[in-house]
Amino acid sequence: MRDVKDRIEKLKKAINKYRYQYHVLNKLEISEEALDSLKHELKKLEDEYPDLITPDSPTQRVAGKALKGFKKITHIVPMLSLEDVFSEEEFSDWEKRITKLLHISKTPELFAELKFDGLAVSLVYKDGVLDRAATRGNGKVGEDVTQNIRTIEAIPLRLEAKPPLGGLAFRKNEIEIRGEIIITRKGFEKINRERVKKGEQIYANPRNLAAGSLRQLDPKITASRRLDFHAYDIVGDLGQRTHTKEHEILRELGFKTDKEAHIAKTHEDIFRFKEKVEREREKLEYEIDGLVIQVNDNAVFDKLGVAGKAPRGAIAFKFAPKEATTIVKNILVQVGRTGKLTPVAVLEPIQVGGVTISRASLHNEEEIKRLGLKIGDTVIVGRAGDVIPDVRKVLKELRRGKEKEFYLPRKCPVCEHRAERSKDSPLTFCMNKNCPAKHREGIYHFVGKNAFDIDGLGPKIVDVLLDQGLIQDAADIFDLKEGDIKPLERFGEKSAENIVRAIHAKEKISLPRFLIALGILHVGEETATDLADRFGSLEKLRASSLEEINEVENIGDIVTKSVYDWFRDPYNKRYLEKLLRRVGIEKYHAPSGKFKGKTFVLTGSLEAITRDEAKARIRKLGGKTSESVGKETDYVVAGNEPGSKMDKAQKLGVKIIDEKEFLKML
Repeated sequence: MRDVKDRIEKLKKAINKYRYQYHVLNKLEISEEALDSLKHELKKLEDEYPDLITPDSPTQRVAGKALKGFKKITHIVPMLSLEDVFSEEEFSDWEKRITKLLHISKTPELFAELKFDGLAVSLVYKDGVLDRAATRGNGKVGEDVTQNIRTIEAIPLRLEAKPPLGGLAFRKNEIEIRGEIIITRKGFEKINRERVKKGEQIYANPRNLAAGSLRQLDPKITASRRLDFHAYDIVGDLGQRTHTKEHEILRELGFKTDKEAHIAKTHEDIFRFKEKVEREREKLEYEIDGLVIQVNDNAVFDKLGVAGKAPRGAIAFKFAPKEATTIVKNILVQVGRTGKLTPVAVLEPIQVGGVTISRASLHNEEEIKRLGLKIGDTVIVGRAGDVIPDVRKVLKELRRGKEKEFYLPRKCPVCEHRAERSKDSPLTFCMNKNCPAKHREGIYHFVGKNAFDIDGLGPKIVDVLLDQGLIQDAADIFDLKEGDIKPLERFGEKSAENIVRAIHAKEKISLPRFLIALGILHVGEETATDLADRFGSLEKLRASSLEEINEVENIGDIVTKSVYDWFRDPYNKRYLEKLLRRVGIEKYHAPSGKFKGKTFVLTGSLEAITRDEAKARIRKLGGKTSESVGKETDYVVAGNEPGSKMDKAQKLGVKIIDEKEFLKML
């Protein structure tokens, strides 16, 4: 119980710090997803231990203090925020809670709308004319932004229709409309490009831009930002018995509402709608981060009341976060095909980008020092390039004093031979040439996707072939016969036949893929292509000098030495001759075309073609692809759910194109 209490106090302190940055200072050291993850953990702990809930908990209030410099406005009815859920299971738990409170067996009709990534505001109309506007602020007191709101064309200065004014929560002739100030993706990118040209700091996300624009002291600057507004709530009684009717009235009054809004009879309807929206999310004009789901019947909604900071009858169903917080339970060491010792964080399982992550590479000792990471730390994890799990930040303020330092071993954890730090890099290697881990990992790499790509020959089958003594190295794979494989456990005649056929289909290979398959340290997809472009054949590369290799574009001294030394190692020479007796290398022609000299970076998922097909077509037209965005990048191709590469491209002013434009270029 003491540990739980301590964790809750640490979480409250951290959340308050980051919430103040986000709501008051309009900046944030960590991502919104990571902050959501911390809040989610606190809410779950408080649900489990309700006696530990205190009035000062972030779960019991909306936000921080309002900014100075604007007149304060007190909201007559508080602007509440919503509780977040991230999974179908958590959503179902919310449904059970409300049906239990209502003493009914079936979930009431629900209304689902998009959760815009913008800034919530309140608009008060007096006699049908806009009288005042305020930000949400801390939920009770906001900032007067009336002058800036008047510059937004999506907001009517006079209501289109005169609403009935009976039974309002306000003074007799007033009505309050609530909604979200947002900006289009194109508008967001355009403003950031302009700021890059002027040498100004770019906005991290559309919500920050909307907030920053609305808080300008000069309304002309706000007007130039072309902000938009979507209404979603009427405070008071205009005869709206359902939330659906509320949207209809808002449209009659002259406001935009969510075109995607959807009535759902069952939770299956909600899940299908969420999947559809998440699939098409990147095609939307605006950024969204989930759905808002609420009970459609307003009387039932009001009956459910409020719990802490949130109405019980509504929930924010968030999309899978791109970042989340979790705890590092341990750090293990893996040995790769080159003998490199890689520390790997063992994590409390957490969902990031729709995938459950339990491990993340820490790369090397220097990275651990840079992060200041200890075993037991709370960390922010993401997925590098939208795929590979990585640890991005340590939240040191959540430490309890029980965390442990990690030291990379000086002996290989597999063969126990000595391990040495490289003179040229922060990497540590097992010095035993016959280390079993190197051997096994090297064969996994050889048959893998970027090398020989032998269908059906994965790590588990390679393990069986090695354990049974059927292969000693990767070259032996091409000598396998059906009769060798068929007697093995779980391998029938058909599967043995399929594997042998797949092996024979790969007895001819391109020069770049062959170079990747050799497993030379530092030689990946791009370096292999650069070497193939420069030398044109394996014979010329094998005979080349250090100076000749060093002349290759994008190849530095460390890679040069690694390539040169590999071809002069006696073991590698024997292995290469053996391999060349079994496979052939296709004649190589360096590509040339309209993309010559151009470098592309792909981010997010493409719909019309796979990422590998896109890379192949770029190279066929003479271009290059890279995994990271830099000053030398010419184009970033943004597919569905682009990751941090797109943010970096915006910062550097690199041209960003969507899939449609990319296909047109091809």
